Amino acid sequence: MSTYHFTLTIHEGFTEAVEKTKAALGEHGFGVVSEIDMANTFREELEVTHEPYVIIGVCNPGLAHQAISHNPSVGVLLPCSVVVRQDGKDRVMIDFIDPSVLLSLAGSGEILGLAEEIRTRLEMTRDAIATHHHKIRGD
Repeated sequence: MSTYHFTLTIHEGFTEAVEKTKAALGEHGFGVVSEIDMANTFREELEVTHEPYVIIGVCNPGLAHQAISHNPSVGVLLPCSVVVRQDGKDRVMIDFIDPSVLLSLAGSGEILGLAEEIRTRLEMTRDAIATHHHKIRGD
């Protein structure tokens, strides 16, 4: 595991992986608040071809409200990012931010407790995707 994220590798089509990731996030209390197609941005802005790569911004409204209530400036660290990216012909990597690392920048005990809850929910999302899909490897 890296110091700032955790990853799941699945054997799945890219579009299906994105949709199933968003569905699993929803099942664990996250709403999708943004979706950025980086491959399309690279193509349009730089005329560069890139493997499919989507950044999904997710938020649990209740936990975000609690965090912002403790520290109104913590919003600069929101939302949490989940990346779905093609990795070769038949592999898709799903990277989840470790909110404990990200929100540790805010420094308060209340925020760190919320970060642990968010991490647990993201890990449950990862595990649900792995269980319901053909998992190759989880980091």
